Amino acid sequence: MFIPLHDGEPLRHVRAPYVTYGLIALCTALFLGSQLGLLPQTDPYLAAGFGIIPKVVFGGAYVPPELPQAHPLFTPLTSVFLHGGWVHLVGNMLFLWVFGDNVEDAMGHLKFLFFYLACAAAGALVHGLIMPVSEAPLIGASGAVSGVVAAYLMLHPKVRVWVLVFMRFPLPLPAFIPLVFWVGQQFVMLVIDADSNVSWGAHVGGIIAGAILVLFLRRPGVPLFDRAIVTPKAVEHAAPTVDVATVGPWGQRPAGDPRAREREEAANGAKTAASQPVRKVTHWGR
Repeated sequence: MFIPLHDGEPLRHVRAPYVTYGLIALCTALFLGSQLGLLPQTDPYLAAGFGIIPKVVFGGAYVPPELPQAHPLFTPLTSVFLHGGWVHLVGNMLFLWVFGDNVEDAMGHLKFLFFYLACAAAGALVHGLIMPVSEAPLIGASGAVSGVVAAYLMLHPKVRVWVLVFMRFPLPLPAFIPLVFWVGQQFVMLVIDADSNVSWGAHVGGIIAGAILVLFLRRPGVPLFDRAIVTPKAVEHAAPTVDVATVGPWGQRPAGDPRAREREEAANGAKTAASQPVRKVTHWGR
């Protein structure tokens, strides 16, 4: 229902989201390589060898040894870089492009990379726990991207995001409107459509991991929920100091024309106000 297009939140801590760019480039390059025959194996064999197969990970099945493959314990990480089609790839990379830069900005490059892979692993784990005897390989960045969406929702729910509504109406909406709807949809679909070809369990696992990890991996001082950094009351309510250029002997400005006053005091042999030392007074006149 909602397709994110752009957000207006600027980067505050990094020059550019290099990790986000690198992840998008790597996923796209691997997909194009498999489609164009530049990789030694085609899609089905790559998915079998580097995707996560719950029955292989949790015991009982194995991948034929003649296929190139990763160790089963590493497949929750290798699977995140493979995609099964253009729609799968573009959908995940679009979400990562719109929301990943600000999450990376809030965490820093290395912590964001750890965050991304941890969310991918959490999504794969939940998928495996829900379907432990499945022999179908799970591939795609959906679990990791779901974690990014959850983190963005906790960091910037009030930022206006341009979204495409019903595939045709571009609207700027506060981020919490489309993202809360999207997050809720993943949980609902997990309950009513658990046997779908879409791994709703991986999405839910990534969301939960992202919401927890952002609490600990964000930079010190980065607030949640678009809250501003609060100024301590002792500073906020301190009485301002007023600089007074020239004051009279009682802490007050001379009345009337200052030059006329000076001429009058000079004529009477009194000190002029200008000869008095300059003092600073507060707004109480002391």
